[in-house]
Amino acid sequence: MGQMTRQDQIIKVVREKGYVSIEELAAQFNVTPQTIRRDINTLADQNIIRRHHGGASCESSTTNVDYSTRQALQLDAKKQIAKHIAKEIPNGASLFINIGTTTEEVARALLQHHNLKIITNNINVASILRTKEDFNVIVAGGTVRSRDGGIIGEATVDFINQFRVDYGIIGISAIDQEDGSLLDYDYQEVRVAQSIISNSREVFLAADHAKFGRSAMVRLGNITQVDRLFSDAEPPKSIKALLKEHSVKFELCE
Repeated sequence: MGQMTRQDQIIKVVREKGYVSIEELAAQFNVTPQTIRRDINTLADQNIIRRHHGGASCESSTTNVDYSTRQALQLDAKKQIAKHIAKEIPNGASLFINIGTTTEEVARALLQHHNLKIITNNINVASILRTKEDFNVIVAGGTVRSRDGGIIGEATVDFINQFRVDYGIIGISAIDQEDGSLLDYDYQEVRVAQSIISNSREVFLAADHAKFGRSAMVRLGNITQVDRLFSDAEPPKSIKALLKEHSVKFELCE
């Protein structure tokens, strides 16, 4: 069993049982406790499970990791995803970019483009893009979250609903492996993302492989509502079946 396959199975076991000891996992996968500890450390650093002395448990479904940590997690993967998405955006296009550290990398990857019109509820995205004189950057009104510069609330939803753009670029906190639900932690953020999906002619979902199988309590929608999924690894078989059934194009960003 390869490392990634084993880690996927560890996630499944931890979620089924709530807590599993290192000895139990080592016996189940026929590897050393040291190997399991490395796997647990990797998954804990990605905030997929919680590391404990002697074992691992499920991560919280109610609280996301802090912004500065999220910026560093899977950074190379996020840059690759951003690079691939940027290639698909033509000059002169209009687009939404929502909250998230992956979408902030997309903003950086778009700096070589020309004559874009961007509507965003992410102050960090606006700051990245503001240096381009030929860009028209529009910032949504609403309540600014101090922890990450996201703009949320009813005023934000109303603002987004005034537009109809070429591309909606969204990030997500988690994707349910069973039914493809797109999940997040803040219901107000979800409302804004839903408006972006509804008002975009084509929706691009940017999600690194660690997002598959993570847990978050607020349902944004379903992966079948996007047009293209960009990720750094192949999704689980259940997700691939959904993508195929609903004609969602998958882009592998290696």
